[in-house]
Amino acid sequence: MTDESNTGAVAAALLASVGALLRRVRQVPAEGELTMPERTALSLLDRTGPTTSSALARQVQITAQAMGATLGGLRARGLVERAADPADGRRVVLALTDAGRQALTDKRGARGELLARALADGFTPVELEQLAAAAPLIERLAQRI
Repeated sequence: MTDESNTGAVAAALLASVGALLRRVRQVPAEGELTMPERTALSLLDRTGPTTSSALARQVQITAQAMGATLGGLRARGLVERAADPADGRRVVLALTDAGRQALTDKRGARGELLARALADGFTPVELEQLAAAAPLIERLAQRI
């Protein structure tokens, strides 16, 4: 097997396995869980800071109406707040509240717990060492894309 065909096979295997893992983690519901659109909006606000609803909609390539509905639900739960744009008082920007930041932290923690339980229930110590050794390589791969 040539290096080129080997890297292609590794790439295909990684895409399939990591994709399956991510889909499964996202499918398992948690109590009080955020929907995928809500998680996306909160994550973007966390990374980019206050912005407009239309800017968020453009980033995730959905309609302004759909983003407005998502943000309305987040505002009703106290996870997002509205404020006047400091650069243009006529515009409204949305920002993550402390409760919104905590909801993201909780969600990320719940995913970690889910994975930890699965690892504890079905993997040998040798397999856990192999997964631990692979994790930094997968992260490095993600950074190179």
